[in-house]
Amino acid sequence: MERLSPALAPVWRAVHARLSTGLPVSRIKLDGLDDEQQSAIADLLGSARLPGTSVTVSLARLDEALTEAIGKSTREIVAELVGPIGDRAADRQRATQQRAALRDWLVNHPVVQAEPALAQWARTIRASRDELDKTLAVLARLPADGVPLPVYADAVLGDTHALDEGTRCGHLVMKALAAMYGIEDRRALWERVGVADDQLSSTVLIAGFRSAGDTPADQILRVTARAGHAAVLTLQQVRAGVSDPGPDVWVVENPSVLAMALARFTNRCPPMVCTSGWPSAAAMALLRRLTARLHYHGDFDGDGLRIAAYVVARTGALPWRMTSADYLAGVSDGPPVGRVTPVPWDPDLAGHLVRHGRTLAEERVAPKLLDELGY
Repeated sequence: MERLSPALAPVWRAVHARLSTGLPVSRIKLDGLDDEQQSAIADLLGSARLPGTSVTVSLARLDEALTEAIGKSTREIVAELVGPIGDRAADRQRATQQRAALRDWLVNHPVVQAEPALAQWARTIRASRDELDKTLAVLARLPADGVPLPVYADAVLGDTHALDEGTRCGHLVMKALAAMYGIEDRRALWERVGVADDQLSSTVLIAGFRSAGDTPADQILRVTARAGHAAVLTLQQVRAGVSDPGPDVWVVENPSVLAMALARFTNRCPPMVCTSGWPSAAAMALLRRLTARLHYHGDFDGDGLRIAAYVVARTGALPWRMTSADYLAGVSDGPPVGRVTPVPWDPDLAGHLVRHGRTLAEERVAPKLLDELGY
């Protein structure tokens, strides 16, 4: 290499850069050459004249000159003087394939499959496998049981600050929850999935529970059931214990449906729980504690189906009169359905909502639901 002029360094750098693209290279263009560099290039190529400050060099001619002078190809000399030659085209292809494989893994992950509203999040989110593993671990354990955020983060990830605002995992979890619930407020999202300090403001509406248990909640529920009234339990009372009221519990989305049930059945009302829209931490804590069979019904609209999918996935509840046939039998005029996502238990249902575009409110079908209870 001592026979090669140091002034040829720009040539080697330019060749190295072009060859490392991984694309076919036939010519190398050099700009801004000084007199010494021009002279070195002319000597190497056997030119009688200086090439000027800018020159385009044929790679074949350069190979020929180097093989004759040094006995090595341009590629060999560049690798020795500058470093290993890369293949950025192949690197990009590998990176694209890896991203596609990661996306497929995420889209088909059980946590995502259980929450249809996460499908778009899974297709568009950009993160490493390690970051996604942590995020999915957090989502899989939700809803929590009204615990503070640092306690929950420590229980799932072993770090009390892992889900703090500004952390990567906290950001990814917030994006996922926003996709599920359609809101962006960080505090509201954590409260919705049962991560909160306040055990008193989170409540759940219950009727018809006549369990034989002796907790404060059981006693409240028995008194209100005998009176034909609904009860409101706080998260604190739920966590202290609620006994099963029987083999089946009927879960509805809207308080007006619970009111209709009490008006019809009074003190004979079957065991019912109302989520009041998206279920609170208290509602989810109650449903997850019960061992009775849960039967869920809600509104036939975008939010209603997402709420239903969430409750079904997180509590094991059975969809109750929530099929395509039920929607088609009752839909007429109503508000727009809003954003519709796939429905796990009925693949055709989302399509029907999109085509009709009208909400079938739970109150409209409540009389038939109550007839079915047979009380």
